[in-house]
Amino acid sequence: MVFEILSLGVCVGFVVLVVILLALFYIVSLFNGLISLRNNIDKALANIDVLLKQRTDLIPNLVETVKGYMKYERATLENITRLRTSMINANTLGEKATASQAISAGLKSIFAVAENYPDLKASANFLDLQKQLSAVENQIADRREFYNDSVLLYNTKIKMIPDMVFASLMGFKEKEYFKVDEADKHLVDTKIDV
Repeated sequence: MVFEILSLGVCVGFVVLVVILLALFYIVSLFNGLISLRNNIDKALANIDVLLKQRTDLIPNLVETVKGYMKYERATLENITRLRTSMINANTLGEKATASQAISAGLKSIFAVAENYPDLKASANFLDLQKQLSAVENQIADRREFYNDSVLLYNTKIKMIPDMVFASLMGFKEKEYFKVDEADKHLVDTKIDV
């Protein structure tokens, strides 16, 4: 009888130990997975920042190149310069997204106005800058999509049961998407003086 009680106690203790080890393994695995997802988000945002800076650095060259040709387009050039300043001063993800959207629209305005200036369109420097800016715009769109996909995976993980309980206890909070609010899309003045 004593042997059976002792044997039963060992079995129960073994089961409890296995359950505790499995729970611990689950929590460590969840924590490491969330850290990995969060690091992917940080990396993706850093890549976007690099491209935004690269585009911002190209804008003064573009303005300088088109200035001589587009004498009557002063407002367009001032607008893109103002938008560049707002991009440089953007601190939050929302501000960066809004400024990025505005710069994209401003660059489209400059390229559209350039159609009215055959000498400018033929300028090798202008064509090179236009090509570089278009490439950077495409890379920004790709990186933004990767960032938002990473945020979707992370946000989904921390909202699923039972992960949401442990993620909340470990301090993991929802991340913001790189997007422009509908109201902010219409704040950009890209008026072209012809």
